[in-house]
Amino acid sequence: MLLAGVAVMSTHCTAVGARPTGERLERVMRSPQWHHGRFENPQAEWADTTGSYLRLLGRSEPDTRPSAPIETVSPTYAVPPASGLAVTWFGHSSALVEIDGVNVLIDPLWSARASPVGWLGPARWFAPPTKLETLPVDVVVISHDHYDHLDYESIVTLKGTRARFVVPLGIGAHLEQWGIQRERITELDWWESTQVGGLQIAATPARHASGREFTKSNRTLWAGFAFIGTGHRVWYSGDTGFHDEFAHIGERFGPFDVTLVESGQYDPNWPDVHLGPELAVEAHRRVRGAALLPVHWGALQLAPHPWIEPVERVLVAAACLDVEVLTPRPGERVEPTTHPPMKRWWPNAAWRPASQAPVIGTKNGQAAERIALPQCTNPRLEP
Repeated sequence: MLLAGVAVMSTHCTAVGARPTGERLERVMRSPQWHHGRFENPQAEWADTTGSYLRLLGRSEPDTRPSAPIETVSPTYAVPPASGLAVTWFGHSSALVEIDGVNVLIDPLWSARASPVGWLGPARWFAPPTKLETLPVDVVVISHDHYDHLDYESIVTLKGTRARFVVPLGIGAHLEQWGIQRERITELDWWESTQVGGLQIAATPARHASGREFTKSNRTLWAGFAFIGTGHRVWYSGDTGFHDEFAHIGERFGPFDVTLVESGQYDPNWPDVHLGPELAVEAHRRVRGAALLPVHWGALQLAPHPWIEPVERVLVAAACLDVEVLTPRPGERVEPTTHPPMKRWWPNAAWRPASQAPVIGTKNGQAAERIALPQCTNPRLEP
């Protein structure tokens, strides 16, 4: 990977971060997920890396990026949400969750590129809808340390706030390297939790990878997060393929008023590290979510599918299974339990239905053993 090579060769590239050492490394190594010198998923992953590489080089789907500027909304936060719960999606996986008086900023990506350097790597399609330093943030949650989720410039900007940082095991090494005081950092293993005011934040399992020098060095953990407030519950999937723990997450921390589930940047050749639209809807159902807000799409290109395809396919799968979907414009603040009807803001463009480009994860890394997709239960939408 070219970005990894740039990061490794540049000894002065602060954005790469630091590896866990000392007491932090000792705690990392005690994790049940740590095996053979790295974190491992309980369920193995399958990928046709050759086919994926050739596809990326050989051809591209039409409309993989917007042909016209994306209009955003500049949010304001002078008045707390009347319902006690609001979500502002800023594009990709960045979001502000206002839940029962605690404001949680998820995976802030305010840089122009998801990269360790400013001149190379996936570029944003639009400027962030608001300045990062103006957001009312009590706690910052990072799901894993890939560049599109742990952004150096965003962390440096947030360094001057009083926000706490809640992250999976090992990621505190990056934050300390960048000037965040150790006492502001809480590192969690899967199923562990911490309290921020009246909000419980619990790390939940995910099926993914980590690394800033290499995309799968796996020296730090990856996770989703459940936010359990005094009156509301929210779940963020993080980056993940389909796995066996979704139902357990729902049993332990659900039901959720809204879920933020990664639904984009997928490919049929690597179906175990990203859900894809149809399995995103099924993950939402298994954790017992009410409304689904698709994330990990709409801001930059990390996969060769048409840019509007994730949301279009989520809407089809959700309608089939009677799942409510929230599709706010980037920067639009929405209250999931009392919101008005959502308006379509993306353009009509080419996209592939699930029948043409199915993204179906494997049960345990065996290409022949795929996850069974749910059948349509809405008779109005059956063929």
